[in-house]
Amino acid sequence: MNKSFILASFLLAHTVALRAQQTPMIYAESFRRGATRVTEESFEMKLTAANPTYRELIKDAHGYDRFSFTVSPQILEGDKNIISWQANLSDLRHPIYQNVLQTSQEPSSDAQNSLWRFDPGQYAAVPTNAKRIVKVDSFYVTMQVKKYHFTPLDSPYLDSMTVQVDVKNTDPRPAAAP
Repeated sequence: MNKSFILASFLLAHTVALRAQQTPMIYAESFRRGATRVTEESFEMKLTAANPTYRELIKDAHGYDRFSFTVSPQILEGDKNIISWQANLSDLRHPIYQNVLQTSQEPSSDAQNSLWRFDPGQYAAVPTNAKRIVKVDSFYVTMQVKKYHFTPLDSPYLDSMTVQVDVKNTDPRPAAAP
């Protein structure tokens, strides 16, 4: 084999392994426990200052609309600039629960109870690039910020963010080695 091919293969494998190490994964379980399963789906949302909200209906295993997944911007009072985005998963049959992506219904700055906040600020509870996995009832919601942009670059104000969301009935975490 060609030495440059072997070297390129090694570097590619090393880069992929390093990137995997740099993406933290945070797992939490919702305060909601139950047997509800969903119709699995994946979607990517491209949020911008001009189009700052997103809504997706999540169907249960029988094909009926069951949850509303929304993302909306967080704006400081009296300002128009976006400092972060927040995800919300609400049960359409039980609207009393505001956001079932939370581990507790009590306010908390704990990382596991903040997986629904997409905050790229330096003091955020959850690293921006973290793979966030929340078990709700008997399904899993995985959210990951793929990219974001500040305007101007040195400000805390966002003008765009891309987030990948997967809704699955199986645990997306890698199986532990025996």
